Amino acid sequence: MRDPIYWVSTHRYHHQFCVTEKDPHSPIGGFWFSHISWIFDNNSIVEKCGKASNVEDLEKQPFYKFLESTYAIHPIALGALLYAFGGFPYVVWGMGVRTMIVYHGTWLVNSASHIWGKQAWNTGDLSKNNWWLAMITFGEGWHNNHHAFEYSARQGLEWWQIDTTWYVIRLKAIGLATDVKLPTSVQKRRMAFNK
Repeated sequence: MRDPIYWVSTHRYHHQFCVTEKDPHSPIGGFWFSHISWIFDNNSIVEKCGKASNVEDLEKQPFYKFLESTYAIHPIALGALLYAFGGFPYVVWGMGVRTMIVYHGTWLVNSASHIWGKQAWNTGDLSKNNWWLAMITFGEGWHNNHHAFEYSARQGLEWWQIDTTWYVIRLKAIGLATDVKLPTSVQKRRMAFNK
């Protein structure tokens, strides 16, 4: 899915233009378009949204610029390491199978979480909370929560909403993560259906 600058730009455009013709992977294009077809048209995002002008903050950071300029090298290096440690089977499982599973999980957030599930928050879009998708995507399936509070490090906002990513962030907050953002009760009241 390319480098972080490209991915963040696409994600920000999705939030900015959600469920419109400008949305890079809008569910109004159908399940398969929002799931996978959008990624095969390299020019569609530029045609819909223009060049990535929404990531100036990341473009100022040398780490992300390095990843952008070297993103093609990283999977090649990983493939070489896997081959060195275990031969072709390691490459098949570590590159092919793993990548296919992770990509389809990510793409299900684009497609399934805008079609199936429930809306807990008044976001004005088609985002849904989907429990089974949250289980296979480490919490990303609480997508209506994410659209309501896109800055939040925690997507499973209720005690029963399993959010594995949040659990890891909490562990790292012991000193490794800083400025971790969560929605306040005022922000939650503002986004509630029954205000």
